[in-house]
Amino acid sequence: MGEQPIFTTRAHVFQIDPNTKKNWVPASKQAVTVSYFYDVTRNSYRIISVDGAKVIINSTITPNMTFTKTSQKFGQWADSRANTVFGLGFSSEQQLTKFAEKFQEVKEAARLARDKSQEKIETSSNHSQASSVNGTDDEKASHAGPADTHLKSENNKLKIALTQSAANVKKWEIELQTLRESNARLTTALQESATSVEQWKRQFSICRDENDRLRHRIDELEEQRSEINREKEKNAQLKRRIEELESELRDKEMELKDLRKQSEIIPQLMSECEYISEKLETAERDNQNLEDKVRSLKTDIEESKYRQRHLKVELKNFLEVLDGKIDDLHDFRRGLSKLGTDN
Repeated sequence: MGEQPIFTTRAHVFQIDPNTKKNWVPASKQAVTVSYFYDVTRNSYRIISVDGAKVIINSTITPNMTFTKTSQKFGQWADSRANTVFGLGFSSEQQLTKFAEKFQEVKEAARLARDKSQEKIETSSNHSQASSVNGTDDEKASHAGPADTHLKSENNKLKIALTQSAANVKKWEIELQTLRESNARLTTALQESATSVEQWKRQFSICRDENDRLRHRIDELEEQRSEINREKEKNAQLKRRIEELESELRDKEMELKDLRKQSEIIPQLMSECEYISEKLETAERDNQNLEDKVRSLKTDIEESKYRQRHLKVELKNFLEVLDGKIDDLHDFRRGLSKLGTDN
């Protein structure tokens, strides 16, 4: 089956400077894929990362390795086989925590695989020693007499039972390892599930807070929209008022233009006004003179009327005297006539 990926994430990859052993040297220009691989055939775990066609991480996990968090988003581990220290920079603290937990899990699985391999070596060594001892007993039994035939038969039965017992032990070890691996996977799944539950809880809390914030923001936007509508209404009123003022301004400009045209003839009007004023003053003086003359004429008329009345009285008296004289004359004439007649 070969190697299979069991965990994948993305991070910026760094390696320690081989000269200074202090500074970090970027191994990738951008975030790349970093994966855990499990080799079923060798029962081993590796961290592999490839940038294009270049392998920048090929680190086999051993029980002696330790992954250290140096900051909220950066972690590192030393690989003695590659004679370097790898560093990973993540975009979030959660990604770093997941990678560190997976590193610890894989490290524990590597330790179990090493212990299992040592147990197999020890079991194989014990079987070899038992076979060697049994072979020596068979050689002795072949030179022994008929009395030892029963012991040989019993020894063969014991060897068969031992072989079966070893096979059963191996089978039980395999089943135990399977159970351990299943238990480890279940534990990991349980941890991931618990982590996921906590993450979902945090995400739910964040979403709830975000929802409350968005609701508050929506209320603010509604209030702002109402304010905007009021401002639009005010702007419409102001626009209408501006149009009215512009119309009034145009009328005033027309009036001003007319006044300017009229102002051009104001000097002429002023001159005419002065001329008319002079004429008016002259007329007023003439009028005054005429009034004086009228008063004088009235006085003369009154005097004339008085003289006329006086003359009328005098004329009446004169006429009366004249009438008396005429009567006397007539009497005189009659007297003369009478004298002529008598003569």
